[in-house]
Amino acid sequence: MIHLPIFTDPSESELNSRKSKLLISMDERGLDCLVITDPDNVYWLTNFANYIHERPFILLLSISGQLTFIIPELERQHAKTRSIGNIELASYYEFPCEKEQAWLGVFQKRMSPYKNVGIELNAPQFISKAIQATSEASELIEVARYVKSDYELGRIVYSCNVATKALERLLKMAKPGLSLLEVHSKITKLMQMQLLSDNPQINPLATDVAAVVQPPNVSHDPHNFTNVMDMDMCLGGPHVSIINGKMNGYGSEVERTFFLGKVPSKADKPYKVMMDARALCMELCVPGTDMHDVDSRVVNFLTKHGYGDNILHRVGHSIGVTGHEGPFLAKGFHHQIQAGMLFTIEPGIYIKGVGGFRHSDTLLITENGNEILTPIKDSLQDMTIPVNAFKFKTSPAFKKKMLQTYNRFLGLNL
Repeated sequence: MIHLPIFTDPSESELNSRKSKLLISMDERGLDCLVITDPDNVYWLTNFANYIHERPFILLLSISGQLTFIIPELERQHAKTRSIGNIELASYYEFPCEKEQAWLGVFQKRMSPYKNVGIELNAPQFISKAIQATSEASELIEVARYVKSDYELGRIVYSCNVATKALERLLKMAKPGLSLLEVHSKITKLMQMQLLSDNPQINPLATDVAAVVQPPNVSHDPHNFTNVMDMDMCLGGPHVSIINGKMNGYGSEVERTFFLGKVPSKADKPYKVMMDARALCMELCVPGTDMHDVDSRVVNFLTKHGYGDNILHRVGHSIGVTGHEGPFLAKGFHHQIQAGMLFTIEPGIYIKGVGGFRHSDTLLITENGNEILTPIKDSLQDMTIPVNAFKFKTSPAFKKKMLQTYNRFLGLNL
């Protein structure tokens, strides 16, 4: 299955096909309107990305196919510029403001024809309570996003290509003493410049990428990036390198565990077991497999080899218009894997005093199996990087400068 990389905006027909998927599901559920507030879902249906603040943004999808976008007047021109397709813009003056110009009146007026309404599970309570019709919580959009279109796959192939090149560059620059701050600064900038070079019209509100490394003293704690001033690479390992996020609206993820100069004796076995668990996960990720079973069998494998107490998370999640979404390779999540789905494959082992062991690749499910979209070498030999005799050290002045620009560090969720 070959998907050429795409970095241009979707066509109106692409967005209409997404809307059509929802209309079929709405009709099956007897819904005459769907209320959408999640920015990722809004983006998926309109190509408009917005910054979350106190002003409500509410997208309504009628069973007739009409999209109505309730927005502050401040954002009217922005919405016209970035959105694609036939969308009615219904604006209110400000939030807060006097009742006759407030969002609530505009919302309830547009909602008055509808009797049975679906609303997202994570919608703000004040919007849910403003619905006067019969309403029910709905995951219709999340489910509709599970299987990707050819266009979406092209966008994600592109994101994966950028992420793969970034991780390869990161591994080439790895050396003892290199700081997390410098890695983040240089590699993230390279990705951003690549995105801008390919598409000068990139939407910064739909772009959120990170390049980071955890040294062995914290890699057992996968979300710990708190003490960034002291997070330097060192001889040995395991270090865990991470490239993830979304690039102009479409996500990717690729990670590698690596060593500098030598592999500590305590790292040999967990690295091998992690790799075997990863191979099992990929073997299981084919059409027809229950997602619950993938995680369950991998967990059983890790437990059998003595690492049942060193598991901190499920073995994978999907990506799409985010870098982190459903469906999930997780126990209790009983859905069948289908062609056109995407998963991160990332079984991990975490041992305090030794470190973390986790590779992650973005995997496309094909009709007959799967395909890795982030093909980087992963063997222990390839992930043991030779080092020179000297020790590199990032200067305190450079660290201070980087820390001052580090106020937008990205959330990294497994």
